[in-house]
Amino acid sequence: MTVAKVIEISASSSKSFEDAILSGIGRAADTIDQVRGAWIKEQKVVIEHGKITEYRVNMNVTFVVGSVDK
Repeated sequence: MTVAKVIEISASSSKSFEDAILSGIGRAADTIDQVRGAWIKEQKVVIEHGKITEYRVNMNVTFVVGSVDK
């Protein structure tokens, strides 16, 4: 049996939601071993003077912390 942990990550980009997601997952993978999946919980935009200036995502990232033998 595999044991996994889920953490919440927030990431942002001035380009797009996709860029924010890639940035967040990339950073998680740089600091956490065995990242296995992610799901997007929330997407938001920051608007200034009628234009989108920032794309933000909140996501849960799953990674393996070990395995348990029965």
